[in-house]
Amino acid sequence: MNEQLEAQLTYLRLSGLRTNWDRYMQIAQKGNFSHTRLLTYIIEEEYKIKKENARKMRLKRARIPEMFAIETYPFEKQPKLKKKKILAVYDSFDYMTKMQNIIWIGQTGTGKTGLATAFLAQAIDKGHTGLFVLFPDLISELYQSEGDHSEQKVLKKYYAPDCLLIDELGYVEIQSAQVGLLFTLMQKRHKKKTTLITSNLGFQEWTSFLMNRQLTAALIDRLTESSHVINMKECISLRPKPNEM
Repeated sequence: MNEQLEAQLTYLRLSGLRTNWDRYMQIAQKGNFSHTRLLTYIIEEEYKIKKENARKMRLKRARIPEMFAIETYPFEKQPKLKKKKILAVYDSFDYMTKMQNIIWIGQTGTGKTGLATAFLAQAIDKGHTGLFVLFPDLISELYQSEGDHSEQKVLKKYYAPDCLLIDELGYVEIQSAQVGLLFTLMQKRHKKKTTLITSNLGFQEWTSFLMNRQLTAALIDRLTESSHVINMKECISLRPKPNEM
């Protein structure tokens, strides 16, 4: 490949074609492909590369701290977890196509984050945008937005993803202003985008950190309408005990 052609492929962002040029030329020289078939093959390969690069970029932008797969979740260690229900929701992909929420509730260490992350990763793999955020970090960002009057920018940031995972909801108390912004965010996403939530507290305990009974009730009402609630309260912790490490 000469420098001019390489520069043109770079300008056109045809990285796959540039990288595989020699291989494609070898295929052409063998004469097993017609011109039409060879061009079709090259375009299909470039398409696959573009799609895979786009998927990797969406995963990177999602800021998932640790990747999990549904296939590796130890369902055998959680006999009280409704495996069939979870897999049915996962396999049907309704949570994305119907823009439904999923809420995992259970004690620390039961694997809520792992399951939720697997759902988020699936959405990204299938072409959707996604974002992972810890609840304390989200609240901190909402708090800071009040000071510099960037509320709309922050709300837009968390409204934008097709699938938003809010992890560890309930670990920090928040003031009424942040509760209002959180409710506004959930209201904007309601029936338009999918929100995944993990929490170590049951709904009846959410007022302990949201500090506003009316907004808490309204928030739960929005989140649970057309949603799946995965009860993991009776599940055991999967984290190794000190004497097992």
